[in-house]
Amino acid sequence: MNILFIMYDQLRFDYLSCAGHPHLDTPNFDRIAAKGVRFTQTYVQSPICGASRMCYYTGRYASSHGAQWNGFPLRVGEQTIGDHLRKLGMNSWIIGKTHMKVDAEGMSRLGLAADSVIGARQAECGFDNWVRDDGLWGYGPDGYYDQNRSPYNEYLKSKGYDGENPWSDYANAGISDDKIASGWMFRNADKPANIREQDSETPWLTGQAIDFIDQVDGPWMAHVSFIKPHWPYIVPAPYHNMFGPKDVPAAQRHEVEREDPHPVYGAYMGNKVASAFQRKDVRDKVIPAYMGLIKQCDDQLGRLLDHLEATGRMQDTMIVLTSDHGDYLGDHWLGEKDLFHEASVKVPLIVYDPRPEADVTRGVTCDALVESIDLAATFVEVAGGSVPDHILEGKSLMPWLRGETPAWRDYVISEYDYSATPQAVKLGVKPRDARLFMVFDGRYKLMHAEGGMRPMLFDLQQDPEEFYDLAKGSNHNKIIDQLYLHLRNWGLRMSQRVTKSESEIIAMRGQSLRRGILPFMVDGSEVPEELTVKYRGSIRQDHTKD
Repeated sequence: MNILFIMYDQLRFDYLSCAGHPHLDTPNFDRIAAKGVRFTQTYVQSPICGASRMCYYTGRYASSHGAQWNGFPLRVGEQTIGDHLRKLGMNSWIIGKTHMKVDAEGMSRLGLAADSVIGARQAECGFDNWVRDDGLWGYGPDGYYDQNRSPYNEYLKSKGYDGENPWSDYANAGISDDKIASGWMFRNADKPANIREQDSETPWLTGQAIDFIDQVDGPWMAHVSFIKPHWPYIVPAPYHNMFGPKDVPAAQRHEVEREDPHPVYGAYMGNKVASAFQRKDVRDKVIPAYMGLIKQCDDQLGRLLDHLEATGRMQDTMIVLTSDHGDYLGDHWLGEKDLFHEASVKVPLIVYDPRPEADVTRGVTCDALVESIDLAATFVEVAGGSVPDHILEGKSLMPWLRGETPAWRDYVISEYDYSATPQAVKLGVKPRDARLFMVFDGRYKLMHAEGGMRPMLFDLQQDPEEFYDLAKGSNHNKIIDQLYLHLRNWGLRMSQRVTKSESEIIAMRGQSLRRGILPFMVDGSEVPEELTVKYRGSIRQDHTKD
């Protein structure tokens, strides 16, 4: 078995036709859903790119691995999917984005050279690098946002696109009156990107994935990680005008949300991106472009699936489709991601397993509460290993794929560290207190904010749109207490004892006794005679008289 782990950046769970979108047709996502299982209740462990991805890659919660914001390094020594799979004889490759920040100080402290095999893997989240391109090649007065080399920019230059940064000038810009119409400006979202469609980011990375499949020796796990449909919201023809304002769903928001909002929620409703998405003209331009980006992703997924079928790889390759988080797109008066409404924290997850034992679940949906960290445990089981549950905090999804009904979790957790944001400054919250936690039991969703603030509470059975914050009143204290109990129990989890498994601990019990460490005895009768045999018998020499 091989594993094709495909991630789309900022893809909402409900912007697929198999998930019920009224205007967006995604036949190739649907094609995999018809062959596998679509998990309808999947939640990321942090609704921000870097932290979410580190949870996927480590199989651990954000507060366990510590890389809780974009640019926070994943510490040296944190085990990742690649480390677990290599032990089982499966290589692990990155094709696209990781959003990984290397722990340069930790590598220096341990003397790990970046150009060594182990150093390179530490710098790439445990992956071997087929082609890494994190996709945001912004540059300004102080230089580039990302100091790494851009393989995509090099590709564009080889295709004849001029300039220092063709990603910015062509792939993410249109034309207006013979001027560059940058995709950074929402007003340009309805323009076609000034690039040949086959040279744009999604087709380019799809080509890289096909090249990999044609050349790699198995077994392998390939993480094909697309930058789109993440902003800048601009897409090449013909995708730029496939959709229009008539295809834009009404924003899911209500005036009641703006009445005495939770302080953190209020701060986010007032930020720059939220203010932009509160405008109808912005949504009417951006959302059609977002839909066009998704349509292009679907078409390129079809290209990849066709290649797998033509080469016979569909029979020996598990396919996983998911996202690192969603996109508010104006819902709840917000833009981007960050908080814990469904539009942000819930993601699509479709898993296809070609093996016969998965035949019973082809084309079904599963409503179990799933966490993104479950994929790492799933991959270990697919590779033939036993899940090291003293390290990996997720649960393998394989029982669900086999049609079983395993004992499962009662709630999901997500975390958000907003200490580096303008909202933390606006609220005057200390960095150590700028932390949010979500606990969701399938009906009730609670958001806890450190720093002495009240919680937020939603009843998704009675209020699926999440408009009414029940924590504003005093009628739901029992429910709030129960969710806090879940949060407490989660906080008491064994998260850092990662060097000894439960079975190793059980096996080591009593070993020191059998190796002669026998403290606290009165006369030796407290233990079996065989344990004291080395300490009994006639003396061989008497040195007390020397």
